Amino acid sequence: MRGCVVGGREVPQELIGELRDSASLLEQPVSLRARLAEDGYLFLRGVLDRDAVMAARQEVLARLAAVDEIAPGSDIFTGRSARRAKEPDLGRFWRSVSEGPKLRAVTHGRDIGRVMEIVAGEAPRAQDFLFLRVGVPGRATGLHFDYPFFTRLHDTVWTVWTSVGDTPVARGPLMVVENSHRFSDLVESVVGFDVVRDTSRKAAFAENAIDFARSRNTRLLTANFAAGDVILFGMYMLHGSLDHHDDSGTVRVSTDLRWQPARLAADPRYFGDAPTGTTGAGYGELNGAKPLDVDWHVR
Repeated sequence: MRGCVVGGREVPQELIGELRDSASLLEQPVSLRARLAEDGYLFLRGVLDRDAVMAARQEVLARLAAVDEIAPGSDIFTGRSARRAKEPDLGRFWRSVSEGPKLRAVTHGRDIGRVMEIVAGEAPRAQDFLFLRVGVPGRATGLHFDYPFFTRLHDTVWTVWTSVGDTPVARGPLMVVENSHRFSDLVESVVGFDVVRDTSRKAAFAENAIDFARSRNTRLLTANFAAGDVILFGMYMLHGSLDHHDDSGTVRVSTDLRWQPARLAADPRYFGDAPTGTTGAGYGELNGAKPLDVDWHVR
């Protein structure tokens, strides 16, 4: 797969691989869950309605066009922002964008709910706190586990990453480290780690993902995502993103949302009408709340 870039370096072909599509197993729940245990992730092409996903994308982009970050009627970054001038409460603004009805119809709707019920084998529940990300050229997210963020009460939690629009590899989609859920030394190192309570530790890996993959004799797995595709994984799958290096200026829009069995205890940080988020700052703590012209590279 060509055009995969991490940390400004193109990923060598021997270190990059395609995600395995498991959508055909949705009618075979036992096999689907076995695939999740085997691969550590489920890549599901076309499980969401494409028209609904594209409507959600346009809803988000219209809000960003109103603050001069997206050229009107397009999905191109303007290179500037009037967000702070027009929306002085950045957290409240980002919450309003993240709670758009068309976006929520995709992230919390019937299609993904059906998928998660099959994965869980019981009634599922989605967190209310949504991580919405809009990526511009130069952006990337470093390798990390989700364990330190979302497992204060239990670890039966799944992250669902949704491509809100088409996200070819040049726009920096999500990648996972192949078989990293079996890297027992790394998995054991995060058990008991809470990013809020243990501030002396770092959640992201400093090592470049290419160097990491080579040192572990593994690969980085990704895909040219299309609207309607999702990938889900548990708390012990090492993942990050490719660099967004599409010089057209087209933004990547994606969401990640956590699901769990409905019967299990719900972390109040992520549920309810006004969830406080990981640190207590609500939607204001997210990188997404920052104007698009502000530089950031890792979560």
